[in-house]
Amino acid sequence: MSQLIPENVSLFVRWWLSFGLLGARYLIFAGSAYLLYYVIKRQDWLFMKIQQKMPERSQIMTEVGYSVLTFTVFASVVVAIRFAVISHILDTKIYRNLSDHSLIYYIATTIFIIIFHDTYFYWAHRLMHHPLLYERVHKVHHLSKDPTPWASFSFHPYEAVLEILFVPFLIFTLPLHFSSLLILSMWQIIFNVMGHLGYEIFPHRMLQHPLFKWLNTSTNHNMHHKYVTCNYGLYFNFWDRVMNTNHVKYQATYEEVTARRNEGFKKQQEQEAQVTEPML
Repeated sequence: MSQLIPENVSLFVRWWLSFGLLGARYLIFAGSAYLLYYVIKRQDWLFMKIQQKMPERSQIMTEVGYSVLTFTVFASVVVAIRFAVISHILDTKIYRNLSDHSLIYYIATTIFIIIFHDTYFYWAHRLMHHPLLYERVHKVHHLSKDPTPWASFSFHPYEAVLEILFVPFLIFTLPLHFSSLLILSMWQIIFNVMGHLGYEIFPHRMLQHPLFKWLNTSTNHNMHHKYVTCNYGLYFNFWDRVMNTNHVKYQATYEEVTARRNEGFKKQQEQEAQVTEPML
C-alpha cells in the first residue's frame, strides 16, 4: 500500500492515506462479496451456505469494528517503516525498475513471498492458538463462529501487529519490485475474503485432484472458525497436511457442501425450465 503513496507527503498524511487505501480495499472486496452472497442472493443461494444459517447483525458490526481497528494498526506500521527510512535507521530494498533484476528473479521472488507469507501465517496462527495467547488475543477473531467477508481483518490489535510483521521483514531484507507487493496484497485479500465467505465456490471433488487439493477452500477456514483447533492454513493446505492439522472430516464436509450446492443449482434450473415450458 505504501508504494501507492507519494514519497514527499508528511507522516500524518501518509497515515491517513494508508488507512484510506486499506479501508477502500476492504470495502471493495469484502463489501462486494457480502453484497452478492448475503444481500442480493441471500435467499436464492442459501443452499450454498456452508453452515446453514445467517449471521446476526451484532456479529457483523463486531467484525467491521475490529477490522477498522486493524487498519489503524496497519497504517501505523506503514508510517513506522517510512519513519525508519527517512531517519536513515533502515532502508528498504524495494526497486521500481524491472531492469534492476532479471525477469526470472522477479517471478521467483513474487512466488516466494506468497509462499513465505503462507508459511509465516500458519505458524503464527498456531502460536496464537496457544492458551496464553488465544484467550487474550486471538479469541477476538473467533467471536465469529460462522464468519462473513467482513471478518477478514477482524483482529485484536496485538494480532494485527503479528499479522503485518512479515512485511517489514521482507522489504528490509529482500530486493522486491513494488508490483510484487501489490500482487501479494491482491492475492492475500482474495483468499482472505474467500476463506471468510461462508459459501463454497470451488468445484465438487476438487480435493481429489492431485494439484488443486493443495489450495485452501472456504470450507477449510469456515471449519476452523467452527471447531477452532484445526485447519490453520491461509492460501495452501500444505502445512495442515504435513502437520496433520486438517480436521478429520474436512474432505467429507467439503464434498457434502459442494454436492448440496450442485444439487441446489440443478433444482433451480429444473424449476426455471418448468416455468418457461408453458410459454414455448
